[in-house]
Amino acid sequence: MGSQIYVFLNLFFFFTALFGFSAALPDEYPKTKHSSPSNSAQINSNSVLVALLDSHYTELAELVEKALLLQTLEKAVTQHNITIFAPRNEALERQLDPEFKRFLLEPGNLRSLQTLLLFHIIPTRIGSHQWPSSTTESTPTHHKTLCNDRLHLTSKASGERVVDLAKVIRPDDVVRPDGVIHGIERLLIPRSVQEDFNRRRNLQSISAVLPEGAPEVDPRTHRLKKPASPAPAGSPPVLPIFDAMAPGPSIAPAPAPGPGGPRHHFDGESQVKDFIQTLLHYGGYNEMADILVNLTSLATEMGRLVSEGYVLTVLAPNDEAMAKLTTDQLSEPGAPEQIMYYHLIPEYQTEESMYNAVRRFGKVRYDTLRLPHKVVAEEADGSVKFGQGDGSAYLFDPDIYTDGRISVQGIDGVLFPVEDSTLTTKATPVAKIVAKPRRGKLMEVACTMLGSHFTGCQ
Repeated sequence: MGSQIYVFLNLFFFFTALFGFSAALPDEYPKTKHSSPSNSAQINSNSVLVALLDSHYTELAELVEKALLLQTLEKAVTQHNITIFAPRNEALERQLDPEFKRFLLEPGNLRSLQTLLLFHIIPTRIGSHQWPSSTTESTPTHHKTLCNDRLHLTSKASGERVVDLAKVIRPDDVVRPDGVIHGIERLLIPRSVQEDFNRRRNLQSISAVLPEGAPEVDPRTHRLKKPASPAPAGSPPVLPIFDAMAPGPSIAPAPAPGPGGPRHHFDGESQVKDFIQTLLHYGGYNEMADILVNLTSLATEMGRLVSEGYVLTVLAPNDEAMAKLTTDQLSEPGAPEQIMYYHLIPEYQTEESMYNAVRRFGKVRYDTLRLPHKVVAEEADGSVKFGQGDGSAYLFDPDIYTDGRISVQGIDGVLFPVEDSTLTTKATPVAKIVAKPRRGKLMEVACTMLGSHFTGCQ
């Protein structure tokens, strides 16, 4: 809304400043005028240019302002009735190639942006009733645009009106005395702009030279980095997952030379968003999702690991279990991360695979991302139980989310690693017993014969 008001004020003050002045168009513009109020030099709020601020075409209005075309269009309106083919906002925001959009907005490509926008404007009023009929589909009508290229207007047998390759979805959407606006489904790109874009893109790929600098040292191994051998897509990563995790805030996360690489064969970010969204829709796991997204940055780190080819199994405590956590357990710096790391297993496990493992081997110890602690799983009551003693949790909601890279298993408790017994057991105080002085054999015989009359016998 703010951008619409900003563009409207710019147009209003610009046209007010130019009130009373008129200029001639270049010779290439047609000189035919129509008997309408637009023949005067005045541009008022009822102009078709001001109508570009309609909610459907605000993106096009902003591009016109960035291309510095306000004065050119003002000249065209004072000399002609014009027809504007305006792409909808979605076509410019989401459906346009990001690389092509960056190309248009670069300062050095201002001429290409101007040509592209003028390609959408014809210095002649063409209403929907003036459109060529479907009988002339084989011979389309050509109209010269403000950039000296030609647009082809045709009609199909179904009644659809077409401009080049774009369908007209809103014919006569905005009608003003000095022109008309037709809404179209996509952006029209003239051949000259497309060729310029392709030429610039090819030159960039040719001139891109990878610099060869000093050899890099791996901060984990303190050895020279060697280029990773090419790995086919889908193969497991070369480094273990613990080396691919961020070792600390001072060292950047180390990318694993696996199938993900810089091109990310696996879209880990989307997969993590999917499983968090599944937790929210499943119900009962809102606290877990909140910790992953808001309280910590684990969702981002998990997405990066999955993108690099790693797999994860998440043991997700439900909301009832998370509510039992005390403030002291979460207030320590890094405590939420450590708790969640203990619930992340760097393997892909499902309910069936874990249950078969505990049925066959009894107790199974799974590695976690909280080194060096492992989580113990065993069979109990026909299910899988994690942990030991009072801190155990059962597999409560199996296979909440499984996509081949991430597996989410719901449990009914929060797991904590079993601390070392030498650190947890408190030393019980030992009472000191004062030993009585030991008497000799001869003294004992004397005391037996004489009784306890002597102090030494007491």
